[in-house]
Amino acid sequence: MSDKRQKNQLELAFTDESRSEAPRVSAEGTESLAVERGTESLAYGEQLMEEVCEWGNCEQALKRVKANKGSPGVGGMTVHDLPEFLKQHWPAIREQLLSGTYEPQPVKRVEIPKPDGGVRKLGIPTVLDRFIQQAVMQVLQGKWDRTFSEHSYGFRPGRSAHQAVAKAQRYIAEGHGWCVDLDLEKFFDRVNHDKLMAKIAERVSDKRMLKLIRAFLTAGVMEDGLVSPVDEGTPQGGPLSPLLSNIVLDEWDRELERRGLRFVRYADDCNIYVRSQRAGERVMEGVTRFLTVKLKLKVNQQKSAVAQPWVRKFLGFSFTSAGIPKRRIAPKAVDRFKRRVRELTSRTKGVSIERRATELSTYLRGWLGYFGKCETPSVLERLEQWMRRRLRSAIWKQWKRGTVRFANLRQRGVSKDLAAKTAGSAHGPWHLANSPALSIALPNAYFDSLGIPRLKVSPLA
Repeated sequence: MSDKRQKNQLELAFTDESRSEAPRVSAEGTESLAVERGTESLAYGEQLMEEVCEWGNCEQALKRVKANKGSPGVGGMTVHDLPEFLKQHWPAIREQLLSGTYEPQPVKRVEIPKPDGGVRKLGIPTVLDRFIQQAVMQVLQGKWDRTFSEHSYGFRPGRSAHQAVAKAQRYIAEGHGWCVDLDLEKFFDRVNHDKLMAKIAERVSDKRMLKLIRAFLTAGVMEDGLVSPVDEGTPQGGPLSPLLSNIVLDEWDRELERRGLRFVRYADDCNIYVRSQRAGERVMEGVTRFLTVKLKLKVNQQKSAVAQPWVRKFLGFSFTSAGIPKRRIAPKAVDRFKRRVRELTSRTKGVSIERRATELSTYLRGWLGYFGKCETPSVLERLEQWMRRRLRSAIWKQWKRGTVRFANLRQRGVSKDLAAKTAGSAHGPWHLANSPALSIALPNAYFDSLGIPRLKVSPLA
């Protein structure tokens, strides 16, 4: 769809009637109001819902929901259906939001496998509710983000997992060679609604906004056609949940700062860096008590530990132990990479090499965008050699018979004697994939021509 046509759709979805005429407090005005009243809780005034429904905010939210795509919720509406639906129903929806009577639909339960076993339960809101959550999130994040800790990196504009890993790396380089690695057990499922709403109420005085957020939290979950009530947790899958998780854990950040600790947090993944094992054990005990008693969260004792950083992983990375610490890909992340590449290059997969290359390239570009930031190029070199050997093995298997193999080798520049010897070999595809004949017939340049990217280190932005 062209940008011009999409803009026309957006303009139809949000008519002039949707452009709020309610008085709005400027950014400067809210700051003055906060100072005048001596409290941050009123700094965001009574007009938040008007800001949510404002034309520009809704236009941005719709674009974001369409860009994120995602599966339909319980109503079956897709992101492609949303603009037309809003064109017809937005005035009524807007009125419900402004009057505080909007009621979200239950979320759809979806289970996705975790990389290291088990499943993660997602709650997928309807497309309409995703749009409204996105509009709410944009307004609240714009006001709240600057109040969060500098040590928090998850789900924040202008911050990334790579920055969090780099910060951890600096702590280690400064001599904090022990890590308190804390794992919160089912964090998103255990958030206490009353405690969360109390923290939000400290920042928000618009009662319609408070009512809407609680309604999203308690909308219920539909599974196998039945709706179950929800009395705790923030369902993963909606645009608002990451921001709410930062509100919950901001209190944790402030406690760690109060104790003068060096830490990095990305969502519910937090590492604290200290100079000795004994200090780490003291910190682990104190922080676990705070999380359990104060925040009503549960620390997973089996997955949490006090250890040296190169023994643990953080956001898929680990660190080298000798000299200046370098970022390296954590072993489990390497295992996941190999598992996925095995699936894409399986010798029993009956697809053409061109299609196989397209699927593999899509995966590799995404993987490299993250793990290409490592500082151990030898690991990437070994993975690339292994991957290309798998590709040669798969192609050799597809050639099947000796006569076909001989003809293909000759056609690709292999001498007659070497082609005959290789085609008649009793060795299997994996062994022959490393042979001189296949290196000649299927050189690295051939895989380059298929668009398969090289694995190489890229600079950390």
